[in-house]
Amino acid sequence: MTEATPYSRRPDTGARLAEIAIHAGRTILDVYAGTIGVEQKEDRSPVTEADRRAEKIITPLLNEMFPGVPVIAEEAASAGQIPEHGGTFFLVDPLDGTREFIARRGEFTVNIGLIENHEPVAGVVYAPAWREDHGWMCFADPVSGAFEADIHDPAGAGPLPERSAWRPISVRKPPADGLIAVASRSHLSAETSAFLDALAVAETVSAGSALKFCLVARGDADVYPRLSPTMEWDTAAGDAVLRAAGGCVVGTDSKPFTYGRNPGHYKNPSFVAWGRATAPDMAVLSG
Repeated sequence: MTEATPYSRRPDTGARLAEIAIHAGRTILDVYAGTIGVEQKEDRSPVTEADRRAEKIITPLLNEMFPGVPVIAEEAASAGQIPEHGGTFFLVDPLDGTREFIARRGEFTVNIGLIENHEPVAGVVYAPAWREDHGWMCFADPVSGAFEADIHDPAGAGPLPERSAWRPISVRKPPADGLIAVASRSHLSAETSAFLDALAVAETVSAGSALKFCLVARGDADVYPRLSPTMEWDTAAGDAVLRAAGGCVVGTDSKPFTYGRNPGHYKNPSFVAWGRATAPDMAVLSG
């Protein structure tokens, strides 16, 4: 029997994930347009109806388009609903940047990342309220590469824009006058600030959610350190986009990030996302 081609080797995988994210974005904007009710989960992080509605759209669509691939989604996982999986599975954050959503800042995203052999191979990061008149999306797979697209009328029924409207993205060569760093708007830790000081960056830009990966991926910034807690579903999609654009995401040991090594436990260690294919020696930077 001929084995099925892995989804990472299919040229439409990134675009299919993008289509799913558009559907989730519509229901998020429905909630965004009204009164936003906020609850707290057991870990004291906020959750809204938009988180739940988006996940209920994403998971069935992934099951339909990618049959047999387990889906690890944030809200289900928080409720203890974690399917068995090996090295191939999806990681989903239906609404990354919930604090930005609650504050009505447009820096929240839909994140869907495909993991194969414990590595992020395809993903989409979609900000449906990026601007007042359009959303912004970055998506990627190893066959087609990394792209960005503006999503006009994100609350409407329009599909993903035609291929001619996709813009390839790639990391840039570090500028001679100093690096631009991007850091979390809501979770900037003292450790991250100290790292940025040691790196002697020329400028630090604040942004919410997984958009930070996208800013590095398209050459607007050079480095994104995160030395405070995150979960694998926070980072997998952005990691996939950045890798496809020529960058890398590493731990403080300078080794590439991997996912799902301890099924049922998805907390990330500290990491740094670089706009370059190989990370510098982190020991030198921290010394």
